[in-house]
Amino acid sequence: MQPRALTNDLSVSPQIVPDDVPTLAAIGFRSLICNRPDGEGPDQPGFQEIERKASALGLQVHYLPVESGKVSDEQAQAFGQLLDSLPKPVLAYCRTGTRSATLWALSQSARRPLPDIIERAAAAGYDLKGVVRRIANGGRTPVDVADASHAVVIIGGGAAGIAVASSLLARKPGLDIAIVDPADIHYYQPGWTLVGGGVFEPAHTARTMASVLPRGVAWIKAAVAAFEPERNAVILDGCRVVKYEQLVVCPGLKLDWDAIEGLPETLGRNGVTSNYRYDLAPYTWNLVRELTRKGNGKALFTQPPMPIKCAGAPQKAMYLSADAWRRAGMLDRVDIEFCNAGNVLFGVADYVPALMQYVERYGIALNFGETLVKVDGAARRATFRLAAACGEPELVEREFDMLHAVPPQKAPDFIRVSPLADAAGWVEVDPATLRHKRFDNVFGLGDAGNMPNAKTAAAARKQAPVVAHNVLATRGEATGEARYDGYGSCPLTVERGKIVLAEFTYGGKVAPSFPGWFIDGTRPSRLAWWLKERILPPLYWQGMLKGREWLATPELQG
Repeated sequence: MQPRALTNDLSVSPQIVPDDVPTLAAIGFRSLICNRPDGEGPDQPGFQEIERKASALGLQVHYLPVESGKVSDEQAQAFGQLLDSLPKPVLAYCRTGTRSATLWALSQSARRPLPDIIERAAAAGYDLKGVVRRIANGGRTPVDVADASHAVVIIGGGAAGIAVASSLLARKPGLDIAIVDPADIHYYQPGWTLVGGGVFEPAHTARTMASVLPRGVAWIKAAVAAFEPERNAVILDGCRVVKYEQLVVCPGLKLDWDAIEGLPETLGRNGVTSNYRYDLAPYTWNLVRELTRKGNGKALFTQPPMPIKCAGAPQKAMYLSADAWRRAGMLDRVDIEFCNAGNVLFGVADYVPALMQYVERYGIALNFGETLVKVDGAARRATFRLAAACGEPELVEREFDMLHAVPPQKAPDFIRVSPLADAAGWVEVDPATLRHKRFDNVFGLGDAGNMPNAKTAAAARKQAPVVAHNVLATRGEATGEARYDGYGSCPLTVERGKIVLAEFTYGGKVAPSFPGWFIDGTRPSRLAWWLKERILPPLYWQGMLKGREWLATPELQG
């Protein structure tokens, strides 16, 4: 007898025997549901034996038998009604617990998000991916007919998705492509650092999705619920089914604001901001100016554990803020601290000396091994967990006037619980070809992939042509194999007007795009700032998103 909790109110387990009932009652269970038909196995006690023992101990017991592999819609509804009416907590059991977990999942389909259902079941040891379509359909068995079908389906209309669609069309005009994305607005996220630094207006970084989609690409304005790669199908919310010949997965990642206690409630007020959100980046600049008017204060800048998108962004916000205070002549009256969950300032050592010069110039205190876990906005206090080699981790509280918080980040829920994910929840692809390791007609790029590169728009710009070529090669419409070398770029805005242009490939190998006499990426450069402010935005809108592969055309092998 091994109860496995699905919720606070329900656990499931393999077959129990009468002698287990006193233990279950002592644990605190108040109701039992039997989902196994009597006589299914030679070692199986009958339901009435369990019922007699349970009733004598004051437990409520119900018999809802289900044949193995044949959970009906009506049985799932009945299970949900039982769960609503019975005293809690409830234990449901069958031969292994799978039928009980399936009944629960189907009964909860209208009450909980599909990824939450799948993830809770997986944590309890039950793989319910085989019934995702039914869960997505409100617990009912759907008709197995595709609502749409396309040669190439791209999940995600961000930088990676639109770039790969445009690169495909540049190579194969007229190719039948659909992009699946529910968003109305497409954002140039690299620009939010400059919004938070008072350089760009927010509107400079946003355009309607319809205006940036490549001509001829179908836009399926919906959210993804699940994947069925064995059937070449994507399940959308509402159980609509889209079939594909090749699938490209690039939905970006999820900012897990809720992982930090108190943070969602105080974002955008009480001195708490983040350049990782479009609506909050202007508040960063407002706080910088407020502190300037006040004439003194304490500013905290945080960085969560890796991986995160644009790993340099947390300190970019810090440098631009510090530079603004320096220009206002009050830098010595602002206490600046960088609380980084990691143990180094930047992951590529070649760029650290230049960054350290600015850390010292601005008088920034570096606190490594500190992870933000709680924010009390009203009291202006942030709590950090300190890394500990052994024993219980220590907590430390820091006061602030301004807090630039960066949340932990992970793959989207529908990716993490899908057959496409690796053990950590990211899309599992070959780091060079970007082809899925288990499904030959599936490719992944961008922030949701498990490649060990920096998650930046510059990386997606290099990845998109690789995926485009390899998709067409899979279709027999191109020859050779394109390979991605792990290129990523992070323009580190160390002051207004100067940037340390970090460029590197897999393994942290420095990979400059320009000769050293033009831009030496290991030193602060005005030309690099000009590139960031004036060249990269139009290169993004009119180059990358249009399939123009300046300095991004992949080399082919074979």
